[in-house]
Amino acid sequence: MTPIKRILDITAAAAGLVLLAPVLLIVAALVALTSPGPALFRQERVGKDERTFICNKFRTMHLGTRQRGTHEISPSAVTSVGSTLRTYKLDELPQLWNVLAGEMSLVGPRPCLPNQVRLIAERRRRNVFSVSPGITGLAQVQGVDMSDPERLAEIDQTYIRTRSLGMDLRLIAKTIFRS
Repeated sequence: MTPIKRILDITAAAAGLVLLAPVLLIVAALVALTSPGPALFRQERVGKDERTFICNKFRTMHLGTRQRGTHEISPSAVTSVGSTLRTYKLDELPQLWNVLAGEMSLVGPRPCLPNQVRLIAERRRRNVFSVSPGITGLAQVQGVDMSDPERLAEIDQTYIRTRSLGMDLRLIAKTIFRS
């Protein structure tokens, strides 16, 4: 990670946590009040150099849902509030703490679960684990999820080959404004 990218990550994550604190509190309350269980969901993910870390998210699924990729989960496992959070990507906001901790970046390949063996193999083959995972990335903006491991790893590899500060800023804007 370049020093400029890390400075941008720290600055934006810290500013985001401060500016969005009221939103974070409201979302946490909505999650907690509308379904049993904690508002935050903490899950092991695979990060840079294939090291695992605990990824923070707002809980969007009912308690007891199996730990699998989102594409493998029945829509009925998602809470009504969770569906809205996912639509507007609000469930990802707690990952700003992961960015501050240096476990993630604002932009990069989305971190996968340790049990997504095929995706891990495809990413390993393409050296995708050489960079920090991101809250958003090229594949997410293109609408490609983890259901197609080979295509996802190819897009992740393209991001790594072509990344720049300008590209990261465009991907962040496209994520926020969904354009």
